[in-house]
Amino acid sequence: MRIPSPRARRTLGLGLAALLAPALVTGCGSADDLHRATTSMEGVRTTAAAVPPREGAAATDTSASPSAGIPSQRTAPPSGGPAPRPAGATAPAAPTATATPTASPTPTAGPSTPPQQSRVIRTTAGGSRTVALTFDDGPGPATRPILDLLAQYHAHATFCLVGDEVRRDPGAVRRILAEGHRLCDHTVDHPQPLHALPHDRQVHEIADAEDAIVRAGGPGTRVAWFRAPGGDFTAENEQIAADHGMASLGWSVDPRDWARPGTPAIVADVERHLRPGGVVLMHDGGGDRSQTVAALRDLLPWLTAQGYTFAFPAEH
Repeated sequence: MRIPSPRARRTLGLGLAALLAPALVTGCGSADDLHRATTSMEGVRTTAAAVPPREGAAATDTSASPSAGIPSQRTAPPSGGPAPRPAGATAPAAPTATATPTASPTPTAGPSTPPQQSRVIRTTAGGSRTVALTFDDGPGPATRPILDLLAQYHAHATFCLVGDEVRRDPGAVRRILAEGHRLCDHTVDHPQPLHALPHDRQVHEIADAEDAIVRAGGPGTRVAWFRAPGGDFTAENEQIAADHGMASLGWSVDPRDWARPGTPAIVADVERHLRPGGVVLMHDGGGDRSQTVAALRDLLPWLTAQGYTFAFPAEH
């Protein structure tokens, strides 16, 4: 076998290189083009995945479809949510919350509504043939003449005192206690109607009157009852009184002596309406009480003759 000379081998190598060069160039070009196309397609996919869907738009399944990586258009409802609406459908109206009324309904009177139990006392502690005499709005100019008459008949009474009047005449309070009578709170300055005042003001009227009475009476003074001006008792002021250890005191006989109808009218009213265990309302303050003093002169012997004994109101 003839071995080609070195010159021939060089010539053969150059020829082969010339023949292979176009193929190599073509092959590299195709690879670069393929790489650029692949990179471009991946960029499209990445961009599409990075753009969030518009608020309110339906979510789509972005898994590859048979069509060269183009996302399919299957609609995917949110987890646990309702099925998607067809395109163009009208959204159902959101339910409107109905406001719950905050005001308490007005109770309807009827057999099913139990009556409110009153805590106002209108009888004596002993009942039977007893009577409780009570005097409001003092101490005043009539207090001492009334005390004189009560002492004459060995009668005891309850005095419902006004705080401002107590401060003007604390000595009358001490005499009331010294002679065996009892005390009742009738507010600081007799406001009417009491229930129309704010709660704090009602507390002031009741608590400060009690304080004034206790100060005037001295150590150990006890105020057992509270009487609302004009009989204006409410659950509110009854509770305030109870919080201060006082029972609410009303009456069963009112001769309206404060209106000064005349001594005979005052006497006749008491004699007509009094029943055993009754509580009589009269006044020793708040104006001219000369008719009350005169009426008491007639009533004390009449009560004794009728067999009444003098007692204090019940305390609960």
